Amino acid sequence: MADAVEAEPVEVDDAEAALVEHYPRLVRIAYVTLPAALGRHRRVLLAHRLAQRALPRTRRPVTGAAEGEDPAYALVRGEVLRGALAYGKRQAGWRRWGRNALVAAPLPPQVIGLRLFPRTGDLDDLDLDRALSELDAPARAAYALRAVEGLDEERTAALLAAAGVAGPRKAVHDASTAARTVDFRTLADSEFDPCVVHARPTDLMRRRQHARAGAAIAAAATVAAALLGVPGDGGGSGFGAAGPLGPQQAALNRMLNPASVVRADAGAWTRTSRLDFASWPARGDRTDDRGLLQRALDVWARPGSAVRVSATPGTAQTPPVTAPQLLFAGDVDGAGVVLLYDGLRLVRYAEPADGGGAPVLDFARVDGASAANASAVVVARSTDGNARYLTAPWIDRTQLRNLLKPDAAPRPLKRSSDGVTDPVPVPAGDGSCGTADSSWTAMQFTPSANAPDQQPFLLTDLAELIPAHLTHAAGPGARQGEADDAQALGDWAHAACRLAADRGQGVRTVGNWQFADQRLPDDAGTANWLCTRADSWSGADHVSVQFVPPGTAPGTPATIAAHGRSTAACGPMAPGVLSGVLWKSPTGHWYLVAAGSPEVGSITAGGLGGASDGHTLVVPARPTSHPELSGRLPDGSTLAALT
Repeated sequence: MADAVEAEPVEVDDAEAALVEHYPRLVRIAYVTLPAALGRHRRVLLAHRLAQRALPRTRRPVTGAAEGEDPAYALVRGEVLRGALAYGKRQAGWRRWGRNALVAAPLPPQVIGLRLFPRTGDLDDLDLDRALSELDAPARAAYALRAVEGLDEERTAALLAAAGVAGPRKAVHDASTAARTVDFRTLADSEFDPCVVHARPTDLMRRRQHARAGAAIAAAATVAAALLGVPGDGGGSGFGAAGPLGPQQAALNRMLNPASVVRADAGAWTRTSRLDFASWPARGDRTDDRGLLQRALDVWARPGSAVRVSATPGTAQTPPVTAPQLLFAGDVDGAGVVLLYDGLRLVRYAEPADGGGAPVLDFARVDGASAANASAVVVARSTDGNARYLTAPWIDRTQLRNLLKPDAAPRPLKRSSDGVTDPVPVPAGDGSCGTADSSWTAMQFTPSANAPDQQPFLLTDLAELIPAHLTHAAGPGARQGEADDAQALGDWAHAACRLAADRGQGVRTVGNWQFADQRLPDDAGTANWLCTRADSWSGADHVSVQFVPPGTAPGTPATIAAHGRSTAACGPMAPGVLSGVLWKSPTGHWYLVAAGSPEVGSITAGGLGGASDGHTLVVPARPTSHPELSGRLPDGSTLAALT
């Protein structure tokens, strides 16, 4: 790319035209450069604010525009970069307060009563989001410039230097290193587009309850500000983790008093008609630690910029609208941990016991959780790949299973008197399988004899606060039950490693359905067909059809035949499913083998001239064949194949 050249001063009208024309690019650059600790809602608003504030008030000279580049665009891009980079610098005292005040200031754009966040992406988007969160602000800016603007390393370094970055070449190097694991092109996805956002309500009940008191609170806050001067950012937290108080937060703080926290008694679960988190008692060795509880409540109500916040996709990160219920408060693996429940969400607050480091705030959506989904919560994760869980009071026995070894007996999993488990190995994120020491850990819980259902069930960790419930079905209808028999464990031995794709996706339940078995030609034996359906807390779903050839060893992943999203296939509403694969027999011949669920009456393979009466089909084929499958249902309608 050409070197930067001096350009004529830019008129305000020209800068405005450039800003309007390239607004989405500028906002995306700001959004990616801003720290993830701000939270997605505040990053969206701040990215738009930085782009809008980039418009100069008067005619301005510009330096750093490349030859042939629009000087007006170079000017506003530079302003956006400088503004976003400022939020990645460590600041203290009045500068830190001033920065926090700018984030919260009622400047445009304003959004009242809504939380805005970009669309949640796929696994590649999540990997990139994690990779960016580990970079500093200059490196994130370099990544944004290279991905959004398509600049080379030299030009990127020059722009960073012009924006005041002390080590521009190091920033470019760090960004390029990150790009080796996550492609630059991933940044074009909607996950990183703050101009395409979802909107969710924040505090409907609280706004209704306090509408009449709003004016009085605002007046009181104004008087207090005048009397007290500049507020600090500690908010009563020993870590200074809570953000600055606003009028609404002041009213909320009076409600979020540790003395007001709800506590269920130890026997509440035995008297309820529904087993869920509402019947969990408060446990742990610090349930009476008012200071810890106050810090947890303060940070939940207004997390400061230092707090590391995470949330299950689709979970509101808003303050509680009523006094929450305390589930746990205690020390676990060197951290003070508090678990709170507000009827819709679980919130985990953790602070380092030694007072160093940043607090963590995790949100998980749990509305409608039933007994199995409300049986365990992560209380701590360690750097050695283990996690500890707090188990429900109705769980009588806890064990561990390796899903890749279905014939192996479960191992005991010990718990403390408070219900906290010993460390449990977290399944590998890459889902690697096929070796002798491969494993996928699942917890097998057996409910108490006093519980409505005493059948053991399986849970597995998918990088969320709440482990996913694993179920199984066989025969017509995809009616899911617990995965506690030999057939269920055998099917999960082939499907478990595919669970790696569901990590961090907010998955609530994953069900396997063995919907068909099929005799294969050339005396090859019998194959099984599985449909695996993952349902999330947000209502999203996806399915995969898996083909298990005869002789496949336990623990060997099945072959993926098809995928589908936002579909009723393999579910209780419309379980019908159809798919096929090209398969090479032991004798070297190629076939199209297809199968449908039991309600499929016939299958047609367009392009191969094959058809069958029944819900399985075998047709000779070539390895390059592209048949079009369709099935006929008893009512005469057509079932399209998943591909």
